[in-house]
Amino acid sequence: MSVFPRGKVFWYEFMFHGQRIRESTGSPSKTLAIRAERQRRRELEEGANHLKADKKPLLFSVAGKKYLEENGPPWSESNRRIERYNVDHLTAFFGKFLLTDITPGDISRYQGQRIASGASPRTCNLEIGTLRAIMRKARLWANLQPDVKMLKVSDDVGQALTSEQEAKLLEECTKSRSRSLHPAVTLALSTAMRYSEIRLLKWKQLDFDNRRVWVGKSKTEYGEGRPIPMNNRAFQVLSMWAETFPNREPEHYIFPSEKCGAAGDGFKKAIFYGTDPTVPIGDWKEAWEAAKVRAKVVCRFHDLRHTACTRMLESGTPLSVVATLMGWSPSTAVRMSRRYGHIGQAAQVQAVQALNGNFEGVSGVPTKVPTVEDQFEGECSQEADKIGSSAKTRTWNPSVNSRMLYH
Repeated sequence: MSVFPRGKVFWYEFMFHGQRIRESTGSPSKTLAIRAERQRRRELEEGANHLKADKKPLLFSVAGKKYLEENGPPWSESNRRIERYNVDHLTAFFGKFLLTDITPGDISRYQGQRIASGASPRTCNLEIGTLRAIMRKARLWANLQPDVKMLKVSDDVGQALTSEQEAKLLEECTKSRSRSLHPAVTLALSTAMRYSEIRLLKWKQLDFDNRRVWVGKSKTEYGEGRPIPMNNRAFQVLSMWAETFPNREPEHYIFPSEKCGAAGDGFKKAIFYGTDPTVPIGDWKEAWEAAKVRAKVVCRFHDLRHTACTRMLESGTPLSVVATLMGWSPSTAVRMSRRYGHIGQAAQVQAVQALNGNFEGVSGVPTKVPTVEDQFEGECSQEADKIGSSAKTRTWNPSVNSRMLYH
């Protein structure tokens, strides 16, 4: 008998390709054990003949939910929020499609519809990236990939604030009801750190003795754990901010979660309560937007990082040093060299001057390169010797193609 009891459960045993298969069903039911034995035989036979049962095709709406449920736990909160946002937009278009029915033409139409609705090419590409992950999980992306084109994204999206804009913005940040907004903005302008890097800073990452900030979790592995020197402005502001938390611990967040209320005449006095140093601040969105409106400055928080990078390059700082401070990967550094290539041209001029060598002292090399006007005057002198004073009436007109113009 291929099914037999052993202890309190049933086992099955049979021969397959000369091998004895003996396994426990883990069940005290003989009926279930017989079904398990038949299922196991079938699996082995299909595997031996390279046969696999076809998977039931899924609707995109179902596959999208499954994708978020299975992959979401390891993601950060911001990543989960972005992926949910992407899946929602994709489901609005592909929701009733079977995964097997999605074509490159459908993806192209989706891109056109999103751009027409006002989405940026970068946002659209992020959404297609989520679609790609879902299709890859179903082993369907390889056939689509050659015909799917990502939208071209312009790198010229950032801006560097002027000194006047920076001064106005910082002034309004000091007036904000969010007391952490001013030190956060100052830190961004002084260190070129990313928004999330600043928001998640802990006191243990500040080294006041050596004036360094050690970046914690970052967008890239090259940015994580990088040290950034504190300039005088950052050191002064952070020192004053530290005095606000006399009982701070190394594991406490520098910008903790807290609530703000108002009191006094006209509710002009801000009162902070519910401060939890073990939880980072959620965001500065409302305070940041309000400060920009009052300062009449249009920018993103990320433009503070762009401003810091631009100023370092304009001062002649080598791109390799800037890349280390910014936490760029090698591939990003190459791409950023194009974006910021127009900056720091004074340093570029100085660099190529080093290639002169002993140019001025080489025998036979003129100390002055003759201009077109110099050549013209020489020709006039030669002509004057031949035809007399009539050559003196010749004048140079750079707008005329001919070499000489006679009056």
